[in-house]
Amino acid sequence: MTVYAGTAAAHLDAALASLWAQTRPAAAAVLVADGPLTAAQEAVLATHAAAHPELRLIRLPVNRGAGPASAAGLAEVATEWVARLDADDIAAPERLARQLPYAEARGLDVAGTALAEFDDAAVAAGASPGRALLGVRRLPAGHDRIAAYARWNSPVNHPSALLRVAAVRAAGGYRDRPMMEDYDLWARMLARGARFGNMAEPLTLFRGGDAALARRVGAGMVAAERRMQATLVAEGLVSRPRAALNLLLRTGYRLLPAAALRRVNRLLFHRRRGAAT
Repeated sequence: MTVYAGTAAAHLDAALASLWAQTRPAAAAVLVADGPLTAAQEAVLATHAAAHPELRLIRLPVNRGAGPASAAGLAEVATEWVARLDADDIAAPERLARQLPYAEARGLDVAGTALAEFDDAAVAAGASPGRALLGVRRLPAGHDRIAAYARWNSPVNHPSALLRVAAVRAAGGYRDRPMMEDYDLWARMLARGARFGNMAEPLTLFRGGDAALARRVGAGMVAAERRMQATLVAEGLVSRPRAALNLLLRTGYRLLPAAALRRVNRLLFHRRRGAAT
């Protein structure tokens, strides 16, 4: 996990609590503090560190972004596998117990799960994540469909990913690619022959709603899209004309009015089980 000062302390608390609730516990939890944290966040970390010696905290003196922070965390991993979780999301208790056998049985290097997307505003008002469910974000399941899908969109829900560490490192690991560090990594891994799969079960709970949609149209996103399309071309996943079309379509999607963006997001990503095999 990586965390920065902009993450709500209560969200960080819930994310960490979901790690200790795993029915198949991880050997260690590596948390990268990406720059100085707030007093409330430090209090959360102190409480969890006192109760869980398996929590390893890495501190970066300044905020460097998700890519460099993820690279710093990956450098500390000594196990064959590493699972990702965002500092404001929640892992279902059975996530690791079900995800690891799924990946090993299929010889995968990257295994994702579906996301149960819930309305963070409703939860803040007192609803449980289950009662505030907006939908389930499922992505293509099989490797070939994932490789095809990656030509225009990120093919794995990053907060749900289980990664074979050697395959990540062979592809160069995380890079400084603001807002696209996960998609950038998937593209390079696919280009080097890594095997991918996605579980249909929503084993990761994702904070969604209007706040999450707003992040998709933030400052710098068009530049990030350009860099990502250049990577897809460089890795041989798309042609230059296809990259230009991708840029046009993806930028147009992000510029939709809020109501239209919500509807399109539901159509694209909130899929029935079996609809994305």
